[in-house]
Amino acid sequence: MVGTESPVRRIRIRIFVLGLLLFGSLGGLLARAVRLQLGEEKKLGRVAREQYQATVSLPGRRGDIRDRNGVALASSVQVDSIFADPRAILDLDEAVEGLAGALHLPARALRRRLAEKGRFVWVKRQVTAAEARAVEGLGLSGIGAVKESRRFYPERELAAQLLGFTGVDGEGLEGLERFYDQVLAGRSVLLPCVRDARGRLIAEETATADDLEGAALDLTIDRALEYLAQQAIDRQVAESHAASGIAIVLEPATGALLALAVAPPFNPNSVRPSDRDALRDRAVTDAFEPGSTFKSFLAAALLQEKVATPATPLFAENGAWRIGRRTLHDHEPFGWLTLARVLQVSSNIGAAKFGLALGRIRLHDYLQAFGFGARTGIALPGEVRGTVASLRSDISVATASFGQGVTATPLQIVTAFGALANGGTLMRPYVVERIVEPDGRSVTTEPRPIRSVVSRAVARTVTKMLEAVVEKGGTAPAAAVPGYLVAGKTGTAQKADPLTGGYSADKRFASFVGYLPAQAPRFVIGVFVDEPKGKIYGGEVAAPVFREIAEGALRQMGVPPTEPIPAPAAPVAAATPATARPGGPRPALKLAQAATRPLPPTPPEVRP
Repeated sequence: MVGTESPVRRIRIRIFVLGLLLFGSLGGLLARAVRLQLGEEKKLGRVAREQYQATVSLPGRRGDIRDRNGVALASSVQVDSIFADPRAILDLDEAVEGLAGALHLPARALRRRLAEKGRFVWVKRQVTAAEARAVEGLGLSGIGAVKESRRFYPERELAAQLLGFTGVDGEGLEGLERFYDQVLAGRSVLLPCVRDARGRLIAEETATADDLEGAALDLTIDRALEYLAQQAIDRQVAESHAASGIAIVLEPATGALLALAVAPPFNPNSVRPSDRDALRDRAVTDAFEPGSTFKSFLAAALLQEKVATPATPLFAENGAWRIGRRTLHDHEPFGWLTLARVLQVSSNIGAAKFGLALGRIRLHDYLQAFGFGARTGIALPGEVRGTVASLRSDISVATASFGQGVTATPLQIVTAFGALANGGTLMRPYVVERIVEPDGRSVTTEPRPIRSVVSRAVARTVTKMLEAVVEKGGTAPAAAVPGYLVAGKTGTAQKADPLTGGYSADKRFASFVGYLPAQAPRFVIGVFVDEPKGKIYGGEVAAPVFREIAEGALRQMGVPPTEPIPAPAAPVAAATPATARPGGPRPALKLAQAATRPLPPTPPEVRP
């Protein structure tokens, strides 16, 4: 009996033990489930979501930049950017080999990027359509694509320094792109994505234009004039083997910039390391000694203060005049000159004497009143002030009178000439006509007078004197435009030599700034050529470029001629003094032939 009961009991014991183990396991599983559900719900939910969800930050779409006629100069286009989830990549070697070939990337750097522990890395931003198709054809796990906005400049080099460019993340790095970065930049959004069975990321949503769009800029720039100015200055810089060049077209009545071209240019669509020196907008970032263009403002101050009239004479010392330990020179020997003739032939000695007659305080005040030594306030990054020293000595007053020892930017000089063209009123220059929000609301820039520098009568008198600069006998007959009166002034400044502390013997900054039609100016045009070779004077290098731009601007804007257009001259034999035609151009004023008389350097007609 005992023998028969023993196996049954053992079986029961085994069943009991197994039951205890089973119930214990079930209890443990139940406890684990309760703990997971109640204690780690948030953590596990996050882990689960990370396995099939991801978020990609999508930068906003920058607003367009357009010219005054609505032509796009900078816009944004949608392109693919490739990213990866390193944890979802099944075969790293396969991914590196495939992506390196499709995207033209170095394999070693790509491997390091894909081996990171995070859940998101960029593989390559803003790829071409062919590259995007090649990546899609690979069918790799953990690799996805998202649409991004890429900046595109359809006119390539045109107005490149003015517009600037953006980085790969869409931030403005130079020019208007940088100055108006917050205005142009759209709002970035987080775009949710899901992973498919192969680990590829697919966007669940798309961002609308309203979500991403930034404001647009409508400029005062005219694309046709900008193209004309760029072509003209590029050609002159190349022909004269110059270091750089600048051409500016300004509307004097408003201060609106119609063109701003800088040479050498660069292509903002593909900025290269070799473009580094071409990136800055030299019209506002570089200050030079302006040279004889300053004589125009000296003349305006003399007339306004009634120190001299256009007919006031002085003795120009036959080309050399000593002040203290310095000797001033003219480009040719002049005897007696009037103020009008000083401007026409650009006599440094004549300007120096008139400047001393005006006096250091008044000269300094008028230069500041014309805007020198202060930023113009234009909405461009990197604008410098230039310098107008205190003019404590006679030699500093004398040299400042003809633009030496002071510095100014090309835009400052053109803006100051704009005051003469605008009846003596200095206007603040501007380049953005309006800011247009995505919803259509806009903010318009209104023309802003800064101050009245000289009277309208004085401005008109200076204009008449500057007209003689472009006539025969002046320094810039090459700037003359048939059918229109032109008022302007040349400048040829020696550049400072930082090694010697003096002035370079062979480096010049040549310029011509003028406006037309002189009776009712529509355009102020400034041409600046840095370090030309061969021909070095402003009347030779810059004046022809002025004429080319002026003729195109007049045609473009439909400005009718104000003067009779002379018929082409018929070929004639060389004229002798007895047969020369009396109707040719004449100097503005007849000068006294007294160059050799021992007369005082400052006649009594010039009142200090």
